[in-house]
Amino acid sequence: MLKPETASAEYSRRPIPTLPTTHEPRPAMQTNNSDKELWARVKLRLRAEVGDDVYSSWFARMDLDAVDGEVTRLSVPTRFLKSWIQAHYFERVLACWKAELPAVRRVELTVRSAVIRTNTRAKPERPSEPERETAEPAGERNEPRIAIAPSSAASDALGGSPLDPRLTFDAFLVGRSNTLAHAAAKQVASARGGEPVMFNPLYVHSGVGLGKTHLLQATAWAGNAQSGRGRKVLYLTVEKFMYGFVSALKTQTAIAFKETLRGIDVLVIDDLQFLQGKSTQAEFCHTLNALIDAGRQVVIAADRPPSDLETLDERVRSRLAGGLVVEMGSHEEELRLEILKSRVAAARQHHVGFDVPAPVLAFIAKTVTHNGRDLDGALNRLLAHNKLTGHPVTVEMAERAVRDLVRPQDPKRVKIEDIQRMVARQYNVSRADLLSSRRTANVVRPRQIAMYLAKALTLRSLPEIGRRFGGRDHTTVLHAVRKIETLASSDTALAEEIELLKRLLQEP
Repeated sequence: MLKPETASAEYSRRPIPTLPTTHEPRPAMQTNNSDKELWARVKLRLRAEVGDDVYSSWFARMDLDAVDGEVTRLSVPTRFLKSWIQAHYFERVLACWKAELPAVRRVELTVRSAVIRTNTRAKPERPSEPERETAEPAGERNEPRIAIAPSSAASDALGGSPLDPRLTFDAFLVGRSNTLAHAAAKQVASARGGEPVMFNPLYVHSGVGLGKTHLLQATAWAGNAQSGRGRKVLYLTVEKFMYGFVSALKTQTAIAFKETLRGIDVLVIDDLQFLQGKSTQAEFCHTLNALIDAGRQVVIAADRPPSDLETLDERVRSRLAGGLVVEMGSHEEELRLEILKSRVAAARQHHVGFDVPAPVLAFIAKTVTHNGRDLDGALNRLLAHNKLTGHPVTVEMAERAVRDLVRPQDPKRVKIEDIQRMVARQYNVSRADLLSSRRTANVVRPRQIAMYLAKALTLRSLPEIGRRFGGRDHTTVLHAVRKIETLASSDTALAEEIELLKRLLQEP
């Protein structure tokens, strides 16, 4: 293919075919048959000027949207095409239109799919106009005038993940375990466009069923309600993000994907722990950095803190940890009781007469402790028993219905830092000694014990354990684990010491 500049010079010397022209101004209208015929003549003239190769590269996907009096509106699928045409061929496009329709004084070029629309079930707002580049005759201006209108709401590639209309701040119940996360999310959602960002990124983590998704969707709903203040909010599951990025690569629209995503004012990402793939992680990292550096808000949720996301690059984890990291703990009994009461009230709207006595609610709140979804499951079982058998809800019924939801108390989650502190105190060394490169006997043995306990009591991988012990290789950790296993099998005193450390670390 010829380079655009070379092709332009070569084909500009070719004679332009004589085509009929129209000299009458025309009223404002949408595209019709006569407009299409006119557009076909303009394209023929443009192809003759720039040549087949250049035309196929830059103008084949340009469409006519409307001829509106003195203004012709055209569109292209990507921001890159718009930028290139505006920089190299805008005057030529306008000249071809003026040759066919002298009444045309400017051409507006829009991007059909490079702006994200927030895909929610909220009440539809009046769509705003797409971003435009406007060209006018050179004699009437010193510079090409650029008219930028507010972004329209969403591209097909990144329409956003669906929002549940039930998951709002009004429906979110606050207790001791989630007070800070709720307050931070409300502050983010209520911020006005142009205000400095306070917590960036806001990173919320907790186990399953404790309200992370509810809080993120509430943030998105509240942000959408304030879209009139000039803020664009997008809620995405990480699966949707990966799908959008891979689709953009396949359709060769990755540039538009990146520009679109980085034009969002508040980006809300759910389930970050599922982010996979080197190229996808790299793009997420670049997007995260670009948004934060530009002062845009990022809100993220996952099932573990940033330091435990072993599949993520260290740079991403570091950037996430640099914001506000908030853990949502297990629901306390009082909060569980309030959740149950709200669920019963919601169920009564559809099942008149359904009633759960206070002792039954207290029993479920006390015994079903794992997460909010188990509470929903318990109430659904009571509702089914009540409606299908006609029997009233009693404590005895509840005991039978929810017995498999009564789970033993989860063991304490042991952290590598806790192990290092406990071992250092037990063997009279410092935690810094365990992380250092010192190889004296009084440091090496405690370090090996700490590595062994980290492997036995946590879910961390050998490479991750090595990183937490001063950046050591995973083979060093494996050697330490095997060494302590061998010694403990023959040294009763050492085995007792290790069992004591395990009990101390696992105590609530």
